[in-house]
Amino acid sequence: MPYLILNKPYEVLTQFTDETGRATLKDFVKVPNIYPVGRLDYDSEGLVLLTDDKALQHRLSDPKFKIKKTYWVQVEGEPTEEALRQLRNGVLVKDVKTAPAKVKLIDEPEVWERSTPIRFRANKPTSWLEIKISQGMNRQVRRMTAAVGYPTLRLIRPAIGPLALNELQPGQYRELTPQEIILLKGVSKPVATYKNPGRRFR
Repeated sequence: MPYLILNKPYEVLTQFTDETGRATLKDFVKVPNIYPVGRLDYDSEGLVLLTDDKALQHRLSDPKFKIKKTYWVQVEGEPTEEALRQLRNGVLVKDVKTAPAKVKLIDEPEVWERSTPIRFRANKPTSWLEIKISQGMNRQVRRMTAAVGYPTLRLIRPAIGPLALNELQPGQYRELTPQEIILLKGVSKPVATYKNPGRRFR
């Protein structure tokens, strides 16, 4: 079974066909009969996992397995400690409170230039956040930062679980190593529990 990771460029659909002629994964990945695990928005960049392993696709897409996804997020403004606290505790997105997230301010990461530059406002500084979540709500990270008053300008996903882009450039892909496949299957296994009065084993 093939297991690949792609650095999806900006303004590319996370699918292999599009009736309107937009760029898709087919423009970059020539391996047949594989499919993306989950999705990454058209206007977001970064790591997409592709495979024909249907069991793994299901497990990684199911929120109950809680696979952590890491995002680098450039936002407009300089988030306050209160805004960061709200993001960590969960915010309301379409009347649903997001699960607690790991959030911290980071220095600007060393990443590629985006194909379409960010539109800066001269009187408005920008900041970078690292946000780790295991939920998969539609445009969740963008909605989260907007909810606390700091709109997302650029969104990059550098890692999913144990997988990381590292030096992979936009449009490039590679096969996972045997060790990465073992790690990925390990983190996507359900945690078995055994219950008896007063004790729990994991």
